[in-house]
Order: sequence, then structure tokens, then C-alpha cells
Amino acid sequence: MKRDTLLGHAGRERAGRRPVNPPIHRASTILFDSVADYQEAHHTRLERDQLYYATFGTQTTFAFTSAMAALEGGYGAIAVPSGLAAIVATLQSFLHAGDHVLVPDSVYGPVRVACDGVLREQGIETTYYDPRIGAAIGSQVRGNTRLIYLESPGSITFEVQDVPAIVAVAKDRGIPTAIDNTWATGYLFDALGQGVDVSIVAATKYVAGHSDVVLGAIVTTERYFAQLRSAVASLGYSASPDDCWLALRGLRTLGVRLRAHEQRALRIAQYIAERQEVEEVLYPALPGAAGHDLWKRDFKGACGLFSFIFSPDVAESRAIAFIEHLELFQIGASWGGFESLALLLRLGARPGTSRTLSDWQSRGPLVRLHIGLEDPDDLLADLEAAFGSL
Repeated sequence: MKRDTLLGHAGRERAGRRPVNPPIHRASTILFDSVADYQEAHHTRLERDQLYYATFGTQTTFAFTSAMAALEGGYGAIAVPSGLAAIVATLQSFLHAGDHVLVPDSVYGPVRVACDGVLREQGIETTYYDPRIGAAIGSQVRGNTRLIYLESPGSITFEVQDVPAIVAVAKDRGIPTAIDNTWATGYLFDALGQGVDVSIVAATKYVAGHSDVVLGAIVTTERYFAQLRSAVASLGYSASPDDCWLALRGLRTLGVRLRAHEQRALRIAQYIAERQEVEEVLYPALPGAAGHDLWKRDFKGACGLFSFIFSPDVAESRAIAFIEHLELFQIGASWGGFESLALLLRLGARPGTSRTLSDWQSRGPLVRLHIGLEDPDDLLADLEAAFGSL
């Protein structure tokens, strides 16, 4: 099936009288007809989706995870309470005391907090590498490197990684790889098809799509499924069936929404790039932008999230005034919903956001925009008025 057809049919029952949308099954305890049946479920609880105890999921959970596995082309998927929970569970699954992990310098800020906090306390060392390193990442690998972590494009600054080149090095060294694939989802970037072992998606964002869910998904190959499910169970993570149902409903329209986000974002990014107050637009789908060639080679499209950097002569107070003058763009964290958002971000101004390899502090103020589903003419008029207020 093509992607849009898959989104409409994955995770649904295919026989008998049935509703279009799977019902919500809320439960804690699952009942069994015999001791043997319970024992069989207990012994195989890590190997496949099945009713055992509700922390492992209900029928609603499994409908969502089977759809996510189909979208990402994986053996199976695991639902957890947030995107960050999905990342932490993956790190904990592969890393133990004395191990070393490679993480891109452009990684999502809370992941840096986890690496420099929880992992360090557990005796795990992190090296932050240049996200544009490509095949040269082999020079960063050590004898105790147990995982190479990727995020493409990178958070806030949107560096596109050469995933196939990094994966080739990892496979040659026998090191597993995991990627945060939230920006593109499996719809726009086939992470597992590129050889990555684990694809992580914050379903909070475009999968759910309506800013009313916090949810994460871990999609992986058969080789690592039981290992990751064991880590999730050990951490006590359990996703709400209501959230899984909402995310599954959002998944049905993911394709049409992403195309609408991209169409609007490209038009607005081009407008911003032409403003004299702006030094650079960080959006790999924009021709001429950093990482555009890799994006064009590996991605099937783009979403509505990007950043731009004001010229160095624009004071931060003016950037704040710009954001506060906007009416349709609201101020708020997260992204991936139907609404447009604007946020001033200071790299290095709070724990977990510092960059060790790039001096972003010497540049002008950085604003991240999420382009929602409003009419682009209205969004452009809102931006025009805000730029005019400067």
C-alpha cells in the first residue's frame, strides 16, 4: 500500500462486523480462563503485543502500535507516555555502566539533560558530535561505544544528518543506532529503511496533530523489540489507551496535514528569507538552506517547523517585541498541532540547551516558528505587521 492508504487502514480490524475506529479499551487487570493461559502470556509478554497486564497495553494500545510499526516499517512498536520517555527508555535499553554513547550536538535539549545527569550518574559517558560529521563519525567511536544516537533534522537549528553514512559506519563496527524521527515521522523519512535500528517519534506532535495528547512511540526491528519492551517495563512506563486512541485518530490524516504544513511553511520561509532583518532561515526544505541537498536526497517532504536568525544588529528586546506583536502566532512550547506558534530560543541560556561545538551565542536572536494550518495569507500579514513594528 502507498503511504496515505496505509494510514487509513493500519491498526484496524479487517473481518467481521466492526466499527471503523477501534474502541477504547480501558483496563488495569486482564482476566484469564486458566493458569496455563496466564503463564503463557507471562512468558511471552516481551515478545509480542498481547493482553497480559495493562501496563503492557490493551487492544487500543496495540491498534496504535501496530499502525505505527506499519508506518515506520518496523517489526513492532511500543507506546510510552511521552517522546522523551521513548528516548530515555531507548538509551537505558542499550547503555550500562562503563559504556559510551555518541549524541549529536544539535540534540533535543532534555536529552542532553538526561545524558549529562542520569546517564552520567550511572557511569555512562556521552560524546557530543558534529551533526554534519557523516562517515567521519568513525573517528569518534571507542571500544566501549554501545550506541550511536541521531536526530535529523536537529532541534532548534535543523542540521540534516547523513544518516546512511553514519549507519554504514555503525553496522561495520557492530553498533546499534537510534534516531529521533519526530520532525519527519515515518511518513517523510524512512529511518528503518535507511538501516537505523530504532526510530523514535513523539506522537505528541504531528501524529496526534491536535495539541491534546502527550505520547511517544518506539519502533524497532525484531532483533531489538523484546530488549526495548523489557526496558520500558522496567521503567514502569505505560501509555494511556485514551491517548493512543486520539493519536491513532490523528494518524489517519497525517499525510494531508503534513502536505498542508509544508506548503505553508515553504511560502513563509521564503518570505522571511527575503527580509533585511533576517540573517538566515534554518529550514532544510528551503532551496539554498543548509542541509538542503541531504534533505532532498533522503526525505519525501517537510513539516511546518523551522527557525530563523535575526541579523546581529537586532537586539533581543526587538526580537521579543516582534514575537509579542504577533496575533495569529501564539507563544508556546511543543509543535505539530493545527496552530501556529512562535518562540524565542536562547541556546545555552538554560540547562540542556548549550552547544559544545558551535558558537551560536555570537549570532542574532533565534526564533522558532511552527506554521499551522491557518490561511497562509493571514499568517504572512501577521508576520508583515510584526516585522513592521521593529
